Amino acid sequence: MNLEQLLDQLKTDPGFMSCVTNWEVSPARDARHAPWPDGLHPKVLEAVARAGIQKPYTHQAQAIQMARQGRDICVVTPTASGKTLCYNVPILDAIMANQDARALYLFPTKALSQDQVASLYELITAMDVDIKTYTYDGDTPAAARKAIRQAGHVVVTNPDMLHSNILPHHTKWVKLFENLRFIVIDEIHSYRGIFGANLANVLRRLLRLCAFYGSKPQFILCSATIKNPGELAEKLIGRPAHVVDDNGAPAGVRHVIFYNPPVVNRQLGIRKSALSQTRFLAERLLKNRIPTIVFAKSRVQVEVLTRYLKELRADPLGQSGTVRGYRGGYLPRERRDIEKGLRGGAVDMVVTTNALELGIDIGSLDACLLCAYPGTIASTWQQAGRAGRRNSASLTILVASSAPIDQYIISHPEYFFAQSPENALTNPDNLYVLLSHFKCAAYELPFKDGEAFGNAPGTESLLAYLEEANVIRHVAGTYYWAAEDFPASEISLRTAMTENFLIMDITDPAHVRMVGEMDRFTVPMLLHENAIYLHEGVQYQVETLDFDACKAFIKRVDVDYYTDADLNISLSLLDVEESADNAARGEVKVTALVKIFKKMAFDTGESLGYGPVRLPETDMHTSAMWLTLPEETAAKYGKDSLQNGMLGISNLLRIVAPLYLMCSPRDLAISYQVKSPFTDLPTLILYDNCPGGIGLSEKAYLMRRALVHHAKDIVTRCDCQAGCPSCAGPQNEIGGDGKQSAIRLLTDLEALLASAPEV
Repeated sequence: MNLEQLLDQLKTDPGFMSCVTNWEVSPARDARHAPWPDGLHPKVLEAVARAGIQKPYTHQAQAIQMARQGRDICVVTPTASGKTLCYNVPILDAIMANQDARALYLFPTKALSQDQVASLYELITAMDVDIKTYTYDGDTPAAARKAIRQAGHVVVTNPDMLHSNILPHHTKWVKLFENLRFIVIDEIHSYRGIFGANLANVLRRLLRLCAFYGSKPQFILCSATIKNPGELAEKLIGRPAHVVDDNGAPAGVRHVIFYNPPVVNRQLGIRKSALSQTRFLAERLLKNRIPTIVFAKSRVQVEVLTRYLKELRADPLGQSGTVRGYRGGYLPRERRDIEKGLRGGAVDMVVTTNALELGIDIGSLDACLLCAYPGTIASTWQQAGRAGRRNSASLTILVASSAPIDQYIISHPEYFFAQSPENALTNPDNLYVLLSHFKCAAYELPFKDGEAFGNAPGTESLLAYLEEANVIRHVAGTYYWAAEDFPASEISLRTAMTENFLIMDITDPAHVRMVGEMDRFTVPMLLHENAIYLHEGVQYQVETLDFDACKAFIKRVDVDYYTDADLNISLSLLDVEESADNAARGEVKVTALVKIFKKMAFDTGESLGYGPVRLPETDMHTSAMWLTLPEETAAKYGKDSLQNGMLGISNLLRIVAPLYLMCSPRDLAISYQVKSPFTDLPTLILYDNCPGGIGLSEKAYLMRRALVHHAKDIVTRCDCQAGCPSCAGPQNEIGGDGKQSAIRLLTDLEALLASAPEV
């Protein structure tokens, strides 16, 4: 059965249609072309013609023209719109004009680096010229690295490699730095939060070294559709970039279906789980052999779905290679094998986290299943764009979870389709991040008196602090590195934690092998002793976790359950930066501790029991804002009503805060305390879920009136009787009076915040 036949079948299926809250059909869009800019080298034009491109799309022509004029540009168009051509053509043209010209390509993942270098290599091969293109990452053989440093016209790498291997050893890269003409940064929408703040500071270090070697490179940036591409580009590179967003690429007919799982308890607002419904829909697509990508929110979800779908497709020998899982933590060769299978058509269905959200070429898929709302409009469209990449019709089904933001989106499709994609927020001047990279910059090159670190504030204060700490030494107008350590090794660009834990399979003691890795923050929840670790649907039990050596030792098992852990969070106040009208913001310490884990049945998801987790707690310093209720206001409520109402408001803020702050829900954390150690009063706390903060809580503080007003609007308009996942939370969670208490408390808060300025 093809996709059109399946869509016709779904439309006449009452069971399916009863769960559909919206079925949006986007018509096909014809391509819009423009002539090639004048003066391009004939060999470049011949090569792209051989690749089947006779004329560029309008956005490609505009981007190429601006790049050739020496301008910094940011190309913002949807998935599969040909952004690669926007930088490959002007760079190859520039190298043909000057063989000494160099370019540096930065991609957020190694997979994307290798995928993009393959397409560039095809063009160079067609040109039949000596332009050397190399991928320089952790998989590059040591023997090849010297050749790349000396002769690479185009060096393709990732931010992590630039940070830890290229910049600290810049004296080995003189040829690159002296002649660097272009810096390409793809998928800039992925550089949000802490990752974006780190990249912006890596680029400050890169540009400082370029200035030292006498080069002034220009930037070509590419992004999926976000609301503020120009602002994000400027935050990352420290100077304005011209936005190119007039998309001329064609598109096939796109069906986007919002699917809300059926209600199993109307009084409590409880629905069937998104995971079980995604499994049901994936099974239907698999049986009809519709090539599909399934996005899940967590590693555990990916492995549970993969295991079930592999069993469904297994042959008499138990092999099921047409269904694959894909997530962070798989080894590189395993990921390359899966990507190759997708491109070649050997894989019918891949179940993944957002690891495949970026623009890796995974061939032609017809359908995309989203197990829960990805958290942002931009990510939703990016994931949906992985299907129908070759102008064919495509299907995207968003299966809502019971999370409040999912229920808001699924019941307000007009918000999703009318709203522009979100802002991507990052804060390069986050002191936690800035200081770390400032150390790296001082290690790489001494600071002269009065020298700035890009557009970063407070250079003199940072130098004074490091001198006092004996990290640098001031001699004759210059600050020199004085410590013994290697500062780049202490910084992980993507997380606050530096070490990854290695996962070692000891099932056969004679052949111990590494099967994956995991970041330090996730380990207490998924790799504690007796946890069931899932890898491509295969079950392992964690025998021992060596926290000091950063290793987990696992054995293969066959059990009918998986495990999930509970995380306990406590907050303590470090500093108050601003306060007004029962609201404040400042710095807090977040302490996380995993105490117990649950055993969950594979088929039903029911709890089969608990076990203890004995691991140390982890601390994080971040920024927060909080709203307080005065004693006289709190006194109007009984203790239970106050607690239920505050829980309801925290659930509502989880819906509205990501919408207003234009961020992923995982970037924020919201809690409440009936008597807070901060204030000795009932307090609602919103904090940035990363070390140092990325500016979300500060923005929430300024928008506090709007957040409270919108929260009140959602809960009063909801048709439920006493709370549901779409508003204050289900009745069994917030109590019988939780919804009404939340409404009353929000009314009181609105009055208390009346003098706060509108933003």
